Amino acid sequence: MKVLVTGGAGYIGAHIVRQLEKSGHVPIILDDLRRSKPYRIGHYLWENTALEDSAAVMKVFEKHRPESVIHLGGYISVGESVRKPDLYWENNLAASTGLLLAAARYPVTAFLFSSTAAVYGMAEKVPIPETAPYAPTCAYGSSKLAFEKTLHRAGEALGIKTTALRYFNASGACPEWNVGEDHEPEEHLIPRILQALLDEKKVQVYGRDYPTPDGTCVRDYIHVLDLADAHVKVIESSVLSGGQSLNVGTGRGYSVLEVVEAVGQELGLRPSVEFLDRRPGDPPSLVADSSLLQVLLGWKARHSDLRTIVSSAAAWEKVRRSALGR
Repeated sequence: MKVLVTGGAGYIGAHIVRQLEKSGHVPIILDDLRRSKPYRIGHYLWENTALEDSAAVMKVFEKHRPESVIHLGGYISVGESVRKPDLYWENNLAASTGLLLAAARYPVTAFLFSSTAAVYGMAEKVPIPETAPYAPTCAYGSSKLAFEKTLHRAGEALGIKTTALRYFNASGACPEWNVGEDHEPEEHLIPRILQALLDEKKVQVYGRDYPTPDGTCVRDYIHVLDLADAHVKVIESSVLSGGQSLNVGTGRGYSVLEVVEAVGQELGLRPSVEFLDRRPGDPPSLVADSSLLQVLLGWKARHSDLRTIVSSAAAWEKVRRSALGR
């Protein structure tokens, strides 16, 4: 199957592209490298195209005629979306809608959207089921939810099988594939801890007064390989009827301080922590109930214990530093 992967040179996208190839599919990367890395493109088909350029996106569809789309070309920073909400509405909703239009004119059979647990906001029930009320606290979550709704309505009208996977905290890496986290600036917790400890700096933690056991945020960390496997299972599925939004996580949450401790143990270092003010828009706890995905597709997280996640992330960070000559 030919699969167009927007954001395919990003952290998660690069793993999905390689998992698609491993599973016998032909991935086509659409990525203008605005927030991605060129080394992740590798030997794969690549179109250097901005998602906002609807005419150029149409030409990509006309040229390659993909059978399915996996859309990961969105902005992902909660903090940035609070400071610059217009960027998120433009990219995550407007540009995504242009992509959907191209998928309708050059018909695809399936459209899988990279969504987020941020649609739930300050969830009252944890683990969070898909039936939980929507209450996004920032433009990131709101724009993702808006496109989910647009996608499913359009899919119903156009006969396209649409699915949204609501990510919790993607983490870990596959150093053997030469891909891992490499953001500028780096906002994700595990690489930030690794970089701080390896640079002999204090680990900065945002907030210590949340209603959680140790006062720091609790998150559900899912290994990026398990996340990639879920994407492949969705586009291959003959069971999903379309119009569905599914959680993808582990059902187990770890606090920021628990993760700091785990990274310290992996490196054999004793972390020093600096507590900062809360970040706007950060819910106290986000943990997935992904039982529906497991029942429908037989998917199971196989790499997502915290030790495996941290070990793979540490191995990747050493590869990344070596490439930079550090």
